Amino acid sequence: MCGIVGIVSANPVNQQVYDALGLLQHRGQDSTGIATADGSIIHMHRARGQVREAYRTRDMRSLLGTMGLGHVRYTTRGDANKEQESQPFYVNAPYGIVLVHNGNLTNTRELSRELFSVDRRHLNTDSDTEILVNVFAHELQQQVRGTTLDPDQVFDAIERLHERVEGSYASIALIAGHGLLAFRDPFGIRPLVLGRKPAGLVGYEWIVASESLVLESDGYEFVRDVAPGEAVFITRDGEMFSRQCAKNPVLIPCSFEYVYLARPDSVMNGISVYEARLRLGDRLADTIAKYTPSGAIDVVMPIPDSSRPAAMQVAQKLGIPYREGFYKNRYVGRTFIMPGQEQRRRSVKQKLNAMSSEFKGKNVLIVDDSIVRGTTSQEIVDMARQAGANSVTFTSAAPPVRYPHVYGINMPTRHELVAAGRKIPEIATVLGADYLIYQEVADMQAAILEGSDIESLEMSCFTGDYVTGTVTDEYLAWVESNQAS
Repeated sequence: MCGIVGIVSANPVNQQVYDALGLLQHRGQDSTGIATADGSIIHMHRARGQVREAYRTRDMRSLLGTMGLGHVRYTTRGDANKEQESQPFYVNAPYGIVLVHNGNLTNTRELSRELFSVDRRHLNTDSDTEILVNVFAHELQQQVRGTTLDPDQVFDAIERLHERVEGSYASIALIAGHGLLAFRDPFGIRPLVLGRKPAGLVGYEWIVASESLVLESDGYEFVRDVAPGEAVFITRDGEMFSRQCAKNPVLIPCSFEYVYLARPDSVMNGISVYEARLRLGDRLADTIAKYTPSGAIDVVMPIPDSSRPAAMQVAQKLGIPYREGFYKNRYVGRTFIMPGQEQRRRSVKQKLNAMSSEFKGKNVLIVDDSIVRGTTSQEIVDMARQAGANSVTFTSAAPPVRYPHVYGINMPTRHELVAAGRKIPEIATVLGADYLIYQEVADMQAAILEGSDIESLEMSCFTGDYVTGTVTDEYLAWVESNQAS
């Protein structure tokens, strides 16, 4: 669920990329990197930590050029503590290519062997992004004829990449001396949007980013989402070309983007994240009314911030007062995307404080966007009781997370998932709640897709159905064994 951005401008882009990464910080807090192209010269800076900590004045001054890309990392593969696994990744042939990637490849074992034994390319890390940039570089090198590079050669390379690579990938690359490339996997699992604004009297400046809010903040006009399987190539002079590069593309976006990952002020695949979360609350309210005894709830409270729209709708539809019982420390990051269970557990009480005046003697309904490992939920239920709650009903705007997510969200092992192998009353006991209510899978999909022409969502962590069709039990066991080691 990393955040990526790429810009082609008539002016230096370092500050624009930096500002965009600040807006995408919610998508990753482990590390960050920026690369710029000044003619045929690539400049790059990578560092651990958040955007505001990672770049000093001397770093920004060294990032010269009118094309650039950036990345904020949320570790799903590789080691969060290794700076060399931070993005962007660079290869020097052909031309010099630097690439950022949001997603997760699911055939890395096969690709690693092919790159070594067939393509004769060396990998220096465990990052699947390094695999992706090397696959693209190899395929592009097969298309090179002389010293020129035209968009069709780039698109032919992406066609071949789609044939070799499996999993989820929204990617942006700079090709030194030529232009910026953006492409999306054939299922469009991870988001990618395209925007532009006038560049003086003639032409446009272009931006590609994970979320639409980045475009709005800097005066870009939203053009469209990059389509599943599509590649977009923008020359350094601002001329844009695009081509569908996959044989059978179909849009099946990740449901977790709408439930939790994305900012509510973004629009993805034509769906407003905020409005989707309101509709999730509407559907959840019906389920709560069905399973909760009359008079069992005095107040509705969200876990700030991503569950707030759903909680507001639950309260409105049930006719129960809405209260903000938890105060959030905004200087602590999102606990779900922190690396390591112990760090997540320690951060919960630093992040949230329960105000006893809102809890004392009340039957409280707590609304969260989702329950994954249960770490945060256990702490929150305990905090509510310590603050004086008479009873605690815990509810999730998403269904039970029972299966690993292999497309770019760090929930790869079944033993980490509190709902795996447990019935809902058993989960309630683990969390310490009096009652536990989940959203139904069908209601979640209907709420998110209402008013859209998209037919289905990627919901593998809820259903166990993996849309790429290539995720086997053997692969899941391999992922789990590697995570454990």
